[in-house]
Amino acid sequence: MKNNSMTAQQFEDLFDRGEDILPLIDVGSLQRPGLESRRVNVDFPEWVIQSLDQESRLIGVSRQSLIKLWISERLQQERNLVSK
Repeated sequence: MKNNSMTAQQFEDLFDRGEDILPLIDVGSLQRPGLESRRVNVDFPEWVIQSLDQESRLIGVSRQSLIKLWISERLQQERNLVSK
């Protein structure tokens, strides 16, 4: 919060009353815990790159977006299998 003199309870009270709290928030410092990006380098054979590029063009997204989407879908599938 930008206003350091406000307590968390006061902030919650403003929110609960439906008052505009956005001016009190430093949006530049907002973070989404557990969703910070980290760079990872992965080497693929040329045929995999070509296939990824072809698929990414078909659906209109970047290669990186396609890879992230497919990996997240697979991880979710694995999570669902473990939880059953």
